Order: sequence, then C-alpha cells, then structure tokens
Amino acid sequence: MGKDLKGLFRDHRRELQAYLTETVRDPELAADLTQETFLRYARQIEDASGAVQHVRSYLYRTARNLAIDHVRQQARQRTDAVENDILDRLADDTPSVEDAAISRQRLDVLRQAVGDLPDRTRRIFILSRLEGMKQKEVAELLKISESSVRKHLAMALQHVMQRVQR
Repeated sequence: MGKDLKGLFRDHRRELQAYLTETVRDPELAADLTQETFLRYARQIEDASGAVQHVRSYLYRTARNLAIDHVRQQARQRTDAVENDILDRLADDTPSVEDAAISRQRLDVLRQAVGDLPDRTRRIFILSRLEGMKQKEVAELLKISESSVRKHLAMALQHVMQRVQR
C-alpha cells in the first residue's frame, strides 16, 4: 500500500491541489486540504481493505467535501467571533417595565371603550378595524348599506378616541 499511495500522490497531487486552489482561492489551504484528502484515502483503504473502486472520483469527492466543510467552519467562526462588548452595545428593544405597564393600561382602556359600544356598532368596528374587512364586505355580511357601516364606524371611532385620549 505504501508504494501505491506514493504513486497515487505523485500522479494526482498537482491536479487535485489546482482544483482546490481554484475552489478555496488560497494556495496554502489548498495544499493542506490536498494532504488531508490523501490521508483520508489512506485511512479508507486501511479500514475497508482497499475497497475504493474509483480512486480519482473518491479523491475529488473527498477534496470537495473538505473544502465545503472548511467554508462552513469559516462562516461559523465569523459569527462566533463577535466580541461581547459589541453585543452589549446593541440596543435592547425589550420594553421597560414602565412602558409595558402603560401599554397594558392603554389596551385595557381600548378594550373597555370597544366593549361599551352598542352590539352592532362594536361588531362593525371589529370587522372593519381589527379583522381588516372592507366597508362593502361588512355591509354585505351584515346585510346593511355601506352608508350605515360608515355611520357606525364614525360613531365607534369618535367614542373610542374620546375614551383613549382621557
């Protein structure tokens, strides 16, 4: 096996290294990956009792996989290398306890204001403003005119705005 591996290395190293240099754009890395490719081939033939039928294909596939693994590892290292102080300087978009409490109070006032509306007006408001239906769709669903929908919406909006602004 030793002589066969040396001959194989001599026969295929240059073309494999050229392929890897073109792939990874770094001649030194390509040389390292070429050596690793042949080391893996040597391990494969030891483990599998020499059972590699298409040696050249095996070498290229192994070299390609090593290059892909290297690129992936480099991408992970770039994201892992962000310093903690940079992360600490990023703005925290979590609302403060005070802001969250104010938002809950506003939401409670809004719920109460909508709840105080007459049933039909509330339903029209919810369909139009919360569920996003067009006035024409609301009118068809409730079997009323579009002008009636507009009047109910105007009344609902006026009531809600007055309650929220208090």
